Formats: sequence, C-alpha cells, structure tokens
Amino acid sequence: MKRETLRSILSAVVNRVVDLEYCGTENLPREGGFIVATNHMSQADSLLLFLNPVRDDITALVADKYKKYPFFKWLLDSAGVVWLDRGQADFAAFRLAAGEIKAGKALGIAPEGTRSRTGQLLEGKPGTALLAIKTGVPVVPVGITGTETFFKRLRTLRRPKARLTFGPAFTLPPLDRDNREEQMKNYTDEIMCRIAVLLPPQYWGFYKDHPRLKELLQEQK
Repeated sequence: MKRETLRSILSAVVNRVVDLEYCGTENLPREGGFIVATNHMSQADSLLLFLNPVRDDITALVADKYKKYPFFKWLLDSAGVVWLDRGQADFAAFRLAAGEIKAGKALGIAPEGTRSRTGQLLEGKPGTALLAIKTGVPVVPVGITGTETFFKRLRTLRRPKARLTFGPAFTLPPLDRDNREEQMKNYTDEIMCRIAVLLPPQYWGFYKDHPRLKELLQEQK
C-alpha cells in the first residue's frame, strides 16, 4: 500500500475513534531533515507521530521487538521505519537513520530507549544526542500524553484521548575533545528536559527535580 493511501485511511480511522490533538505544529520544519525526540509510553506513539498534519514523510527508529505484532509490523514497515536491535549496539540501524535524516526526512526517536511502563519519563540514553551531533540537524521535542491508557480504553470501548505537543527546534553544538562523556550526558539531559517541559508534572519522572527543567519552566513564565 502506498504511504499516502495508508496515511489517509489511518487518519480517517484514528480521528473517528480517538480524541486526538496536535499542538505546536508550527515548530515542525516544513522541509529538511530533523529529529523528533519524544517520550514513549505505548505502541501507539509512532502511529500518532506518523499521522501528524505537517510532515507526511516522518519515519521513526523503532525497536525490533514490535515485529512480533503482525499489525504493527505491517503498519511500521509501510511507514518506512528503521528497525533497531535494542539488544546490541546496532550501528547499521544508526547509519540507516542518519541516512534518512540527511536525505531530508524527519525521524522520530525515543531517547529513553524503551517504553515507560509507568507513564513517567525514564532516564534518557545518549543515542539521540549522538545522532543529532553526527547529522547536525535540529531536534524538535514532543511531549505525548494519554497514550499510556490508549489500548486499555479501546478494549473497554472508551474513546482514548491523546495529545502531542511539539516544542521549539534546537541544535546541539559539536562535542569538544575533552569531557565528551560529560557533554553527552548534558546533551541528553537537555533533550529530555525539553520533552519534560511539554508534559504535565505527573509525567516528569526521573527529571522532576532536574535544574535544567526548572530553568525551562521559569523561561515559560
């Protein structure tokens, strides 16, 4: 199935059964490659990113564990995702993802590296920051709410409510030769705190007391 046809069908279905809201879409670049850094609570997250109203070329870096779900495998393959083996340092997937970005596509990635079972933010991993540095593209943070109960509500015939809030794009400066490990930690925290500031406090989790999050909250006032 063509990507455009798939988007049209899924959009019609999802908007009928889900109370879905996209906020801050003006922060999504209309062209060129960039990274969408998102929190991750559900298999539905990639689907909702795919259906955003601005960039129809968005793809994602997705853990290959989702291949065991036939519908999601078909859906994600149709969307052109890059499969990632979380069990090892998957350099091949990293190169493919970098290639997609450099080709001008938008790539969604969850810096936490896995799905949060609590709905709260987990500690971020450095892969997203490294990819941003290697490609030199902007990072657009997005905070997703509501998907932690997405399928539970569907199973009980209740309409799920989900909201995706996109924040301003930002770029990470190149790494210095010294203190690279500390810099990567700071860059990862920057990405995660920029996601956190787009979420209500009950989602902040690992970052609820982070000084950078407090700075960003202060800047919003």
